[in-house]
Amino acid sequence: MSSPTTGGGGLSIDEEETAETRIRRLISEHPLIIFSRSSCCMCHVMKKLLATIGVHPTVIELDDHEFASLPRPSSHGGLSSRNLSPAVFIGGTCVGGLESLVALHLSGHLVPKLVEVGILWV
Repeated sequence: MSSPTTGGGGLSIDEEETAETRIRRLISEHPLIIFSRSSCCMCHVMKKLLATIGVHPTVIELDDHEFASLPRPSSHGGLSSRNLSPAVFIGGTCVGGLESLVALHLSGHLVPKLVEVGILWV
């Protein structure tokens, strides 16, 4: 797991944790978190979209083998770890990748979801 970029707050890393345990802990500790591969241009687009709304996610870069440990969005059971990069979690729930985040925004459901989990105040 590469060095994280945080939108606030610190991150603790226990070297004895499995990748799956570490990922689940980070998801529970951060209401808005993106898991990405290094040099992922789609992660940059996600961060820009969220910044225009007024929120700044925690971003964690994962190695390819760590992506297999990410929980999948329930509505997208057929997605592979390749298709889920970057992956955004809001309030502990996997929203999906960039396409899902943009669809949530265009449908008008992104801002209410961010407000609901306490990331954004309107």
